[in-house]
Amino acid sequence: MWVLKMVKAIWKNKIIAETDNYEMVEGNVYFPPMSVKKEYLKESDYHTTCPFKGLASYYDVVVDGEVNKDAAWYYPKPKTGYEKIKDYVAFWHGVEVK
Repeated sequence: MWVLKMVKAIWKNKIIAETDNYEMVEGNVYFPPMSVKKEYLKESDYHTTCPFKGLASYYDVVVDGEVNKDAAWYYPKPKTGYEKIKDYVAFWHGVEVK
């Protein structure tokens, strides 16, 4: 039996996301959209392209007025083979995932 553990994304001592139902892709935890506290995210104009997953969109993570620029990303239209992470959110830039 495969059991996933609870994971959290934390920045500035605030839990930004928490779930036991996530996807692991290339060493990154992707949180389901419903597990992310949207009040800590602000849409960014930044985008990158992964040759495998497609065009990534970004969020700034904002806690108590402090902004962590482009610290979260997601794939609104992932390429074939990565559909399972559509709109799932991953973190970096000092956001601790544990």
